[in-house]
Amino acid sequence: MSFPTVRNRRLRGSAALRSMVRETVLTVNDFIYPIYVVHGTNIKEEIRSMPGVYHFSLDLLEAEIREIVSLGIPSIMLFGIPATKDAVGSSAYDPNEIVQQATRLIKQWAPELVVIADTCLCQYTDHGHCGVVHVNEHNGTADVDNDESLPLLVRTAVSQAEAGADIIAPSNMMDGFVTAIREGLDAAGYRNVPIMSYSVKYASAYYGPFREAAHSAPQFGDRKTYQMDPANAREALREAESDVLEGADFLMVKPALAYLDILRTLKDQFDLPLVAYNVSGEYAMVKAAAANGWIDEQKIVLETLIGMKRAGADLIISYHAKDAAHWLKG
Repeated sequence: MSFPTVRNRRLRGSAALRSMVRETVLTVNDFIYPIYVVHGTNIKEEIRSMPGVYHFSLDLLEAEIREIVSLGIPSIMLFGIPATKDAVGSSAYDPNEIVQQATRLIKQWAPELVVIADTCLCQYTDHGHCGVVHVNEHNGTADVDNDESLPLLVRTAVSQAEAGADIIAPSNMMDGFVTAIREGLDAAGYRNVPIMSYSVKYASAYYGPFREAAHSAPQFGDRKTYQMDPANAREALREAESDVLEGADFLMVKPALAYLDILRTLKDQFDLPLVAYNVSGEYAMVKAAAANGWIDEQKIVLETLIGMKRAGADLIISYHAKDAAHWLKG
């Protein structure tokens, strides 16, 4: 049968009807909120390209954490700006560095808040790459040494777990990083600490504002030898399958907005919880358009987030999380 017997508009006739048949629901429990911590005192410095997102020194962090908890956001992801950088990112695995300090404090202030530690070296290396770099003597090019980088990532993950991180989130895209970190955590006695793998991370232009926020831009070259080509979809399946076999507990797609097809593909192929990273460039574009009065920020953000859930995301890392939590309550 078809029109006029079939009328699809019947189920859209009122707000109550639309609510009853709604297929995808967005709640505050879906959100992970990123936080940037820095050394110093009395610092709450807005990131220029990310209005409403700040660098926090530890003495001003507690109020931010209490607000996040009061909104019902269940989890945060920590990024740190170290005091010093070197060629091997040694501050990443220093037990007294900024992420480790922040983790210990947050677990005192809000034990129920799930703290996720981003596990990478790019913020901590003086060259801005995600691993150990060697220069080719023959042609002068630089290359990130995959296997030499893995032990340093393991040391970072163990250091973060020792500080109290509930989840380790390696974002480096080295081959074998999940196996290495899983073995390292297990050997250190952290068998029950899950790994939220940045399984499918593209070499994306959407990361620009983050690199300002994290002071992590590469000082030479780019990350295309280890992050994925935006043109590739089947490769995402290979990357995700590797992480599943190596013991990942969550899979992630980053960025989210231009890769909703990849989210859907992973959702259909794997049964692990799936995370979408609504990244800095996506956030910055919305903020800029809203500041110019070109869009309704609230409606755009909620529509974007529901789109990520509809595509298959179980969790969403988003700089919009605090605003979205307010709007969902309202």
